[in-house]
Amino acid sequence: MRRFLHEPLVHFLLLGALLFAVAGLARKPSQNAPGTIVITRAQIDAMVSAFEQTWQRAPRPEELQGLVQDRVREEVYYREAVAAGLDKDDTIIRRRLRQKMEFVSEDVAAEVEPTEADLRAYLSAHPEAFRLEARYSFRHVYMDPERHRGTLPADAARLLAKLNAAGVHADPTRFGDPFLLDHTFDGVPAGVVAKQFGDAFAAKLAELAPGRWQGPVESGYGAHLVFLAGLVDARTPSFEEVRDQVRVEWTHAKRLEANEAFYAGLLKKYTVTVEPYATPGAKP
Repeated sequence: MRRFLHEPLVHFLLLGALLFAVAGLARKPSQNAPGTIVITRAQIDAMVSAFEQTWQRAPRPEELQGLVQDRVREEVYYREAVAAGLDKDDTIIRRRLRQKMEFVSEDVAAEVEPTEADLRAYLSAHPEAFRLEARYSFRHVYMDPERHRGTLPADAARLLAKLNAAGVHADPTRFGDPFLLDHTFDGVPAGVVAKQFGDAFAAKLAELAPGRWQGPVESGYGAHLVFLAGLVDARTPSFEEVRDQVRVEWTHAKRLEANEAFYAGLLKKYTVTVEPYATPGAKP
């Protein structure tokens, strides 16, 4: 029992229940007096605060009076719309109310501070989520397939010989065909390389030996002669390197857990029946 009471999700549910109890008490006066509208001092203070944040000054007396009257108008329209059933089966209203319910559980989860042990355990359980990609430093010379139709292999071989003769000092902008992207890339993550040149190019780049011109290597643009200057292998970072990122992900995960636990508790109050239906496109 002691271990159960120390579980964070138990705290989330208890605090969530407390919030709903308080909200229920706050609603009772208006429910008992449906024809009465009370604009509280707390509501007025909230209006003043919102006005000050927007306009960087306090509202003038007539502006504050206008805010109060607009709040009364909003309440009147809200109550009459609910009484007329205009809130029923309205997708936008349903989604907004769902979001507000989810915010309740997420706000409770946000109050929980992770310990160092929590964060280290999360990193240990999800190492791939924080794994650092391989990084490549390379230069390339582009060869347009349209300009070398039928002669690309031979043209690439001749150009490759010239590049290797120049070696590490070869200026890629002085060889090959015009290219829209850069000719030199330093410390670029593998994912960025794949996004710009395609997965096949990034995979082939990982196979090249550094220090000499090689190719041609195919991309979505055409063919490239590539000089791999450096490679930093993918690795799992230390905890200190990604502590802040782990904290963000841990907090997000706890919010999702709290949301699911909160929903599961609410769902127990209902008996759900889903009538038989046909899946669109399925064979009868």
